[in-house]
Amino acid sequence: MLKQSLEDNTIPGAVALIVRNGRIVFHEAYGNANANGKKLQKDAIFRIASQSKAITSTAVMMLWEEGKFRLDDPISQYIPEFKNPEVLVNFKYADTTYTARPANKEITIRHLLTHTSGLGYGIIDGDERMKMLYQKAGTTDLFTTEPVTIKEVVLKLAKLPLHHDPGEKFTYSMGLDVLGYFIEVISGMSFETYLQKHLFEPLGMDDTGFYLPASKGDRLVAIQHKVDDKWENYPNTFYDVNYPIKGAKTFFSGGAGLSSTAKDYATFLQMYLNGGEFNGVQFLSRTTIATMMANQTKDLFGDGDQHYGLAFGVLTEQGQAKGGLGSPGTFVWGGYFNTQYFADPKEKIIGIILKQTQGSTGDQTSWKFKQMVGTTIDY
Repeated sequence: MLKQSLEDNTIPGAVALIVRNGRIVFHEAYGNANANGKKLQKDAIFRIASQSKAITSTAVMMLWEEGKFRLDDPISQYIPEFKNPEVLVNFKYADTTYTARPANKEITIRHLLTHTSGLGYGIIDGDERMKMLYQKAGTTDLFTTEPVTIKEVVLKLAKLPLHHDPGEKFTYSMGLDVLGYFIEVISGMSFETYLQKHLFEPLGMDDTGFYLPASKGDRLVAIQHKVDDKWENYPNTFYDVNYPIKGAKTFFSGGAGLSSTAKDYATFLQMYLNGGEFNGVQFLSRTTIATMMANQTKDLFGDGDQHYGLAFGVLTEQGQAKGGLGSPGTFVWGGYFNTQYFADPKEKIIGIILKQTQGSTGDQTSWKFKQMVGTTIDY
């Protein structure tokens, strides 16, 4: 299927990995790592963007298990700038002035984990008003090479109006970025250091992080897009495509900033399928994982095929009935640069497919990969 996709020119390259019962049963690289014809390798490093959210949520819940906070604590208890949030009412496009009303409740940590806080998402926000307000405030979202810190960005974010009252709707947001700074506040160490010490090192995720050392720079896959049906390296736009290997390296985005390999991310997901344990280390309890996979947003998320937990989309029985999506309880997400994963606790299967593309390409590998893996279980 992946070879056919290369022939059809819908992807420039991909790394695919399948785990069954804790063992890697398939791990292959196809196609090119850049538009110059460099061959893609199995240990290639990919910008995983929003797949960072699951890792940030894991770190939050590890601290929750230590009794550092309650999920329904107001975030203002730890970051006072979020006290007394306001909701956007009127907006003037001509000069970006606006009016706002007091929100009917405080933003909680649970709201931030579930994208129900009312916060926006800057440059990728679906509401043009929010895009303009975030740009005017100078917030940084996703990734950057500029010398800014997550603290600086979060404190700017705290002063901006919300889309809606907290808990009212599901609005994809910078909530996990706020929680990256929250981790710094309650752990007393940088977000990067916390992840390295408490997750990446004990899990053996040696190729995962916000920024890569020079020695690993050549393993970073180029982002590509189609120009006149030919693959070309993607240019710099609102971000520098080489952000993992250049610039200030000071912005630790919990929502989108990590880079990783297929094998590293499979290790992270296997820890979940093991009930929170890996290589003799217990990272989370089974009961905590059950909380994280439970329906945290009721009917606010999607059409019923999935519910939303604490930074995971989770397949429902209705979703299973559609076919090709896994067993109920399968948890999934993906990333901005065309990366996807799923993990099926019932069948003990992990599937990861990583690409680095932008724009419309006709790529259908994500659904085909999931459907084909799920239907070959008993072969």
